Amino acid sequence: MKQRIFTLRQGIEEGTVALEKAGVEDAARDAWYLLEYVTGIGRASYYGEPDRAISEETALRYQECIRRRKERIPLQHITGEQEFMGFPFYVNEHVLIPRQDTETLVEEAVKAVRRKAKDAEGFSLAERKIRVLDMCTGSGCILLSILKMCPDAEGKGCDISKDALAVARKNGERLRVAAQWICSDLFEGFKETEVKYDVIISNPPYIPTADIEGLQDEVRLHDPRIALDGGEDGLYFYRRIIEDGVSYMKTGGILLFEIGCGQGKDVSELMESHGFEDVTVKKDLSGLDRVAAGIYTGGSVCAGGFL
Repeated sequence: MKQRIFTLRQGIEEGTVALEKAGVEDAARDAWYLLEYVTGIGRASYYGEPDRAISEETALRYQECIRRRKERIPLQHITGEQEFMGFPFYVNEHVLIPRQDTETLVEEAVKAVRRKAKDAEGFSLAERKIRVLDMCTGSGCILLSILKMCPDAEGKGCDISKDALAVARKNGERLRVAAQWICSDLFEGFKETEVKYDVIISNPPYIPTADIEGLQDEVRLHDPRIALDGGEDGLYFYRRIIEDGVSYMKTGGILLFEIGCGQGKDVSELMESHGFEDVTVKKDLSGLDRVAAGIYTGGSVCAGGFL
């Protein structure tokens, strides 16, 4: 964009053209969001006065945002925010950007927590607290959304990345939700005296290693690889969480995973072979397998599976 922008209309028009030429999907949408981010002017105000003048300083800031978006830097990394479950989450390059598909996982987890809370009615206040563990918590969006909607729950988020946990803490403060955070390679940092959980939830890395290079530039180049790479078959973290997680689950506890669209059968079989019953696969709004969930029965596990 060589011409300086002095009006809102010029900003939208020139920003859209620049992003379209760079091959950015949804160029008009992104041009609008970036203008709104820079100016703080909403759509209603824009349509009421589209030719409102903006300062040269603001125009230059907007042009810089457009330049970064042309380089496939995700919109959310530029604005530092993504809405998820109706809540505003801070994000940066150290965490996955919360995606709408993952809201299916949260919705199912909220149902599980509320079911557990109902089962605990009549117990003492301490016993009624439903303990939730979010493994591979990243930005904390899953755990914090659950705690925001479930006052009977208390939760802990775990991640191997200290940088990701710094983002999660910031989001907890931003949403005024109390949660515990632990830096650990899955369960390796957990103590033998760790409490047992009513609900364990995880959106682990599940992209097969060989598939990562075929992802969109916004994901391949800017999402943390450690949050994407699920090993050769994409199932590495499911195996580890299922195998080790049973030691930290209450009998009757519920385990929920986000899964890739072709992983429902494999993840279900892994869960069933380690003492989980009533394993189900839930589809997202696009009709793709998105969540695998099961109830831990506390049974014994041997080479032949659950006994």
